[in-house]
Amino acid sequence: MSVPDRPVIGVLHPGEMGAAVAGCVLPAADRVLWASQGRSAATRRRAEAAGLTDAGNLAAMCRSAEILLSVCPPDAAVEVTTAVAGHGFDGLYLDANAVAPATARHAAEVVEAAGARFVDGGIIGSVPRVAGRTRLYLSGPGSDAAAALFEGSVLEAVVLHEDSAPRPVGAASALKMTYAAYTKGRAALLLAIRAAAVAEGVDADLVAEWRRSGSTLTQLADDCDAVAARGAPKAWRWSGEMLEIAATLEAAGLPGGFHQAAADVYQRLRGLRDAQGASLDEVVEALRGGDVC
Repeated sequence: MSVPDRPVIGVLHPGEMGAAVAGCVLPAADRVLWASQGRSAATRRRAEAAGLTDAGNLAAMCRSAEILLSVCPPDAAVEVTTAVAGHGFDGLYLDANAVAPATARHAAEVVEAAGARFVDGGIIGSVPRVAGRTRLYLSGPGSDAAAALFEGSVLEAVVLHEDSAPRPVGAASALKMTYAAYTKGRAALLLAIRAAAVAEGVDADLVAEWRRSGSTLTQLADDCDAVAARGAPKAWRWSGEMLEIAATLEAAGLPGGFHQAAADVYQRLRGLRDAQGASLDEVVEALRGGDVC
């Protein structure tokens, strides 16, 4: 199935990242749809602000759209894929979720069995608001067509090629997982270390020693407040991503235990969901108390 010059595009589901990604393809689309059924008032506000058109429900969106973009929490990625396939979607399906390569390949099998083409995507960077800060890596058949949707937008689409052809499904997810294994895994480790230091009454001494040690360790001391403020509101989603990273490492014959522990760190912070500007003290309290309310 070829992609029309100005396709109808559907987005599943427009959270903060999904709504911004949908906004990036608006100029290339006839219209961009979303499905309000079962969604929150906050999601509706984001969709309306992004200029999306409400299709009502998933079935209607699958009938109308030639392309679907999936940007949802990692632990919902396969469920969403299965629902889309169940409605017989047979267009181009771009899965831009933070999942393990094996999860991406499984999702591909599901949608391809229903007649769709699957593109594997991995987003690296912040919510795309300014050019040069966010990249969408793509692999699998249809990657070039998917990349064309983002031309001229603030989201840079990069097709992973090998011998002039797009690399197979799983490559983009592998890049995302190995990148986030350090960035978000490091953040979880840093927050856990500070919580342990607080518990033992040596937090101020630890920070002072980091500063005395200089170079990279001084940066750790400077980073903690920013890591807490940035990570706490998103921890509910990052927990699932850590499990996908653990699965990626284990599939390569490597231990996944560190990122399973990181998932537990972020799970303990889910009570701070959407708590913009959370302080390091709040994060440490949640970690030490195992607060998952």
